[in-house]
Amino acid sequence: MTGSDALPQIDTSRPHPARVYDWWLGGKDNYPVDEELARNILSADGTAVRGARANRRFMHRAVRAAAGAGIRQFLDIGTGIPTEPNLHQVAQEAAPDSRVVYADNDPIVLRHAEALLSGSAEGSTQYVHADVRDPDTILGLAAESLDLSRPVSLSLIALTHYLGDEEDDVHGLLKRYVDALAPGSFLILSQVTQDLSPEGVAKAAGLFRRSGTPFHPRTLPEFYRFFEGLELLGPGVIPVHGWRPEPVDVEAQAEGVVPVYAGVARKPGA
Repeated sequence: MTGSDALPQIDTSRPHPARVYDWWLGGKDNYPVDEELARNILSADGTAVRGARANRRFMHRAVRAAAGAGIRQFLDIGTGIPTEPNLHQVAQEAAPDSRVVYADNDPIVLRHAEALLSGSAEGSTQYVHADVRDPDTILGLAAESLDLSRPVSLSLIALTHYLGDEEDDVHGLLKRYVDALAPGSFLILSQVTQDLSPEGVAKAAGLFRRSGTPFHPRTLPEFYRFFEGLELLGPGVIPVHGWRPEPVDVEAQAEGVVPVYAGVARKPGA
């Protein structure tokens, strides 16, 4: 574990997206303030739980695709609270020698780091306590475990909608991460959109913002911008259920729309 000398205090006076997400996934590592927001958003946007589950399954499929393409290093930013199977379990099941670094800024995730650090004997699993907005810190600490001169799979699952275009320069931020990675690296993203559920997502975004959490749904063209200069893997940018679906994803589509786009791309040049 790196990135913090002492355990920071957990603020239970306001909700945190990772803990709200944990409640939607049926987890227990959240507080009443998180549950209240999670329930309110679910009442306003009935897709919230479906979206959380669909995002997890997309992560599993995308990580297996990266491992199948020969990637053996994984950097997951915005890890969230552990929900099995975690990314390192998926990667190391496909390739036991995979090296994984998680990064998150939530103290609860930090306190669960021991659970994250139980990977395969052949591989490595580490945790960085840092914010996505600080790429120098995350990349510097990740480089203690990963060889950034070799391809890395960088994933930000359901994270970019918490980052703004102006205040966070989200596209410039993503470019800094991708620029630091070797040719042949992968970028795995998912992002909430209003395109597929305008009214529900607008209400959910308003609830997040009133709770003190920025929230930025994006259109399909806006999401495509994250992949500029990269080679999209088939089937391209698509609603999350449809990215290389497995039978469970096909069945889940019958439950209704999930207003989330997903995509995986490769950095050219290798």
